Amino acid sequence: MDLFSLWRPILEISIIWWIIYVLFRLVQGTRAVQVLMGLILFLLVFEFANLLGLQSIKWLIERLLAIGVIALLIIFQPELRRGLARLGQNAMLSSMAKEGGILDEIVNACVLLSEKKIGALIAIQRDLGLRNYVESGVSLDSEVSSDLLLTLFHPQSLLHDGGVIIIENRVASCGSLFPLTLNTNVSRALGTRHRAAIGITEETDAVCIVVSEETGGISVSINGKLTRNLDGEALKRVMRNLIKPKVRKLSFIDLIKGFRNER
Repeated sequence: MDLFSLWRPILEISIIWWIIYVLFRLVQGTRAVQVLMGLILFLLVFEFANLLGLQSIKWLIERLLAIGVIALLIIFQPELRRGLARLGQNAMLSSMAKEGGILDEIVNACVLLSEKKIGALIAIQRDLGLRNYVESGVSLDSEVSSDLLLTLFHPQSLLHDGGVIIIENRVASCGSLFPLTLNTNVSRALGTRHRAAIGITEETDAVCIVVSEETGGISVSINGKLTRNLDGEALKRVMRNLIKPKVRKLSFIDLIKGFRNER
C-alpha cells in the first residue's frame, strides 16, 4: 500500500467528522435539530432505496433534496450574506477585546437595579446554546449596555418579569422563560427568579445573574449553585472568573457561528 492510498481515507474521514462537528455547532441549542434529524432520515431512506433498487423512491428523494437546497438558499439568503460579510471584518476580535467593557455594563446595570430594588434575571451563554430559551421570549439583536438592561427590567415594561439572554456580546432576547428548578433542597425563601436562575444553570452551562425585587440582593447561579448577597466589586470578580475573553482569528467556524447568531 503506497503512502497516497494510506492518507487519502484518513483525510476523507477527517473531513466528514469536521462537517458533522460544524453542523452540530450550527444547530446546537436550537430547534433546527429537528430539521437536521429530518434530513438524516431522508438520507437514510435514500440509501435504503438505493440498496433495494427502489428507483421510484430514489428518484423522488433526489428531486426533493435538489429543491430543498434551493429553498434553503432562498430562505436563508440574508443570513448567509451577513455571515459572508463577517469574514472580511474583525468583528469577532473587536467584540472579544471589549469583553471587560461589556461585563462592566452588566455589572453597572445590576448595581443600579439593586439600589432601586428592581428585579432582574440575566443569563449569559457560554458553550451550550440557549436558542430554545431565546425563542420563548422577544428576539433582539442589540449591543449590551446598562441603559438597555435598565429599560428592559423597568417595572412598567411588559416584559420585565422574564429573563434577558446575552449571547456572544449581544442581547439576544428579553422576556424569555427559564425552567424552574425541581431541586427540593432549594430554600423555600427563594422566589421565582432565583428558582429560574438555578433551573437554567442546571440544564446548561450558562451564568445567570439575579437581582431580588424584595431585598435588592444580587446573586449569581452557575451549575445549579447560587451565590448570594454580592456587591458590585464581588459580582465583577465572579463574572470575570466565569467568563474569560477568547481572542482568536476568524475562521470558517466563525462564519457558521455568525450565521447561527442571525437565527
